[in-house]
Amino acid sequence: MKEILKKIFDVSTIKFIAVGIINTLVGTAVMFLLYNLAGAGYWFSSAMNYIVGSIVSYFLNKNFTFQYKEKDARSVLKFAANITICYLLAYGGAKQIVFWMLRSFNDKIRDNVSMLVGMCFFVGLNYLGQKFIVFAKRDKERETH
Repeated sequence: MKEILKKIFDVSTIKFIAVGIINTLVGTAVMFLLYNLAGAGYWFSSAMNYIVGSIVSYFLNKNFTFQYKEKDARSVLKFAANITICYLLAYGGAKQIVFWMLRSFNDKIRDNVSMLVGMCFFVGLNYLGQKFIVFAKRDKERETH
């Protein structure tokens, strides 16, 4: 168990959190401004959060967090698939859970709380996906580092 925790929580965890703070500030502002000021819907607002934040996230996490040196289109495709899957699971799950737990509240409150809960779910799922799938070092690289 201790070895598993060491693989999950290392220096990349701290770097991922730092990058995540930047992405969260930008993406959250986009999401809540679109939803609350521009009148956009739940799915569009939350999706725009991740479209804007994901572009920055890809480059910062690739180069800074995970120091992934490969120059291939596969990492971009894996990144996009990871973001999409994490987004759908996190926000779809959050919406269902929050709407059930806060069924006596109005839709606007439930949507805003759902977006906050979805963000939390997304962060955890996204970190694991990026670390172990998208930017995982190849076996040859692991042996030399």
